Amino acid sequence: MSMFCFQCQEAARAEGCTVQGVCGKSASTAALQDALMHGARGLACYSAALNANAIRPPAESDAWLRLALFTTITNANFDDDAIEAQIKRGLAWRLSLQQLCAEAGLVVPLASSHAARWCPTSRAEMLDSPGETGVLRTNDVELRSLRELLSYGLKGLAAYMQHGAELGAQDPTLNAFLARALAATIDPELDGPALTGLVLEAGAKAVQAMALLDGANTGRYGDPVQTKVRIGVGTRPGILVSGHDLADLEELLKQSVDAGVDIYTHSEMLAAHSYPEFQKFSHLYGNYGNAWWQQHKEFSSFHGPILFTTNCIVPPPQGASYADKVFTTGAAGYPGYCHIERDATGWKDFSALIALAKTCAPPEAIEQGTIITGFAHRQVEQLAGPILKAIKSGAIKRFVVMAGCDGRQPQRSYYTNFAQQLPKDQVILTAGCAKYRYNKLDLGEIGGIPRLLDAGQCNDSYSLALTALTLKEALGLEDINELPIDYNIAWYEQKAVIVLLALLHLGVKNIQLGPSLPAFLSPGVAKLLEDKFGLSGIQENGIQAYSIT
Repeated sequence: MSMFCFQCQEAARAEGCTVQGVCGKSASTAALQDALMHGARGLACYSAALNANAIRPPAESDAWLRLALFTTITNANFDDDAIEAQIKRGLAWRLSLQQLCAEAGLVVPLASSHAARWCPTSRAEMLDSPGETGVLRTNDVELRSLRELLSYGLKGLAAYMQHGAELGAQDPTLNAFLARALAATIDPELDGPALTGLVLEAGAKAVQAMALLDGANTGRYGDPVQTKVRIGVGTRPGILVSGHDLADLEELLKQSVDAGVDIYTHSEMLAAHSYPEFQKFSHLYGNYGNAWWQQHKEFSSFHGPILFTTNCIVPPPQGASYADKVFTTGAAGYPGYCHIERDATGWKDFSALIALAKTCAPPEAIEQGTIITGFAHRQVEQLAGPILKAIKSGAIKRFVVMAGCDGRQPQRSYYTNFAQQLPKDQVILTAGCAKYRYNKLDLGEIGGIPRLLDAGQCNDSYSLALTALTLKEALGLEDINELPIDYNIAWYEQKAVIVLLALLHLGVKNIQLGPSLPAFLSPGVAKLLEDKFGLSGIQENGIQAYSIT
């Protein structure tokens, strides 16, 4: 095999990609991402040692570690040159931390490991030891599964931490955990129970990180409110913003106020429309398109430039009309796409993007109407009275949490069918791009309460958890699992992994995960999650096999 990767739901044959990633990444990109993770584990050894002795590593090294993990998330970065440069920056920071440890007289037990000594000087050397840097470096299948489950959870955790950091919200304890847990993935002394403990601790840290991000978002943009968002188009040229980073969208909106162009959100950026501060921008026109995987067709009909603020890039087909109009920033990258970096003052210059938009035709309409969003926890709290009344009267019998990621596989039509066949006295709670499988269906209302309550982005699954806890308290229940709520979660990449661990930490049981269970779950680890938490895959017979009565 020329590579091995099984971190996402689309892993070939539900086992792993061995020639080229289904996501589109090449064997060389996969190897460089493995090398970047390898370098991150080496830096984490020294960072963890410093934190353990109450010595704070430089903030820049913490930032590098977060961004390195975020860069390796599925569909985030395909640019070999950018990944190689990131590896070199990380090696420089690792040597700096190594020096700090030496000056403090610290003994770093993991320093003898390959990751903590690795120091390539060329790309060839970075690609030269796949057996040491890749997934298959761990021979024991069960330990490998736990190490990778933890690693993928940490990638998702790093992404949410990075979103918070972009808004000035950081927590040193999260940075310290990220380093300690990542270093643990190469610690030969840690057995299955120890790694399992770290996996569950990652779930606790996920709740902490999502709470920090929620506070950063609402502190800057206000609490989301129920909002109808246009899905048609205007008459002016447009810029389409994809990904998850609200700070990038805010900066672009400010820089384009008087430019004569409209800004549209794409996929997970839909949630921005529900924040009061974003609603002040009259040129934030609406949402264009659907989930990330449909971008080939939708980007061509948009006509204007596209900005990827985070992951969700699909490599463009040869000759794609939009390929010369795509910009990236942050962890995102693709060869040939213009990448916008922060300058020394922390500012991002979007002038080239705005200038290009002015030369483009307006977007071509692909649909009309509106969709509704904005049901984060504060908004749902305001509906608590009517919701409780509907529950007690029997008008609402159950809730179904259908959050998570969408993807390309045909079996994901299961989620559309599920929503269509759900009894009319049940309400869907959603977050993430999985909602595009059903958020344009006419599902109706129950006593004025929409049957689809969209909390926002994947990280806003935190809001769904708070909603459940609020209902538990209001109904006087002892256990969150006594609530009339089912969990039918779709997953695709590593942010979904950390959301799952967060739900497990909060005590949620009997989650159904699909459309297939992760390939990186070994039989033993899968059995552990089944026995302890009731985790299972969606039933093979789909909607008929799932209890909705």
